[in-house]
Amino acid sequence: AFVASVLLFSLLSAELVIYLLLIVVCMMTGFLDDASKTPWGEYKKGFLDLCVAALVAITFLKYNSNVVELALFHVKFTLPPVVFAILTVILVWTSVNVTNCSDGVDGLSGTLSIITIMSIYIVDYSFLILLFAVCILGYLWYNATPSKLMMGDAGSRAMGLFISIAILKSGCPFLFIPLALVLILDGGLGLLKVSLLRFLKIHILKNVRTPLHDHV
Repeated sequence: AFVASVLLFSLLSAELVIYLLLIVVCMMTGFLDDASKTPWGEYKKGFLDLCVAALVAITFLKYNSNVVELALFHVKFTLPPVVFAILTVILVWTSVNVTNCSDGVDGLSGTLSIITIMSIYIVDYSFLILLFAVCILGYLWYNATPSKLMMGDAGSRAMGLFISIAILKSGCPFLFIPLALVLILDGGLGLLKVSLLRFLKIHILKNVRTPLHDHV
């Protein structure tokens, strides 16, 4: 719905078309994983996220500068392109995965995403942010009781990718930390739990699915 709305109502550029394609790719990886009889697993999804994040970094550096602003302090500085690209990959991968981890409660995930992107809108008055927020509102209307739509990974992963692109285009990427703090804490704790279990065999909080949004 978002991509169709952009094609109808927004001025297109090569950069925007690439981002739209990547949002669709991110959505489809989530959908195909949800629809698969056998889950894809963290490694496969993590690798696909890494590829998408790398393409976002390459695209952004091609069409934008590598100047970063610390908005709260009104300070600007230039990062070396390689450092900027690495930090961008980390930002995109983190945003996709922490938002994805919050989708167990769709109303929470959608609401937090709207709060985050509308906070970004205060910094960067982008029409696309308003369009994306309206699309989420439409989803939340049909997700409310009695629910007729479920988000799943298809929605949450696409939302996470859009959030990262929006914060990059604002020119203040470090604002992601305060503006998406609840998503970071909520999804981050879920990722931490899974990582400890998968890599270190530490069964911490084994009876707790996701500490914050299930129990707090």
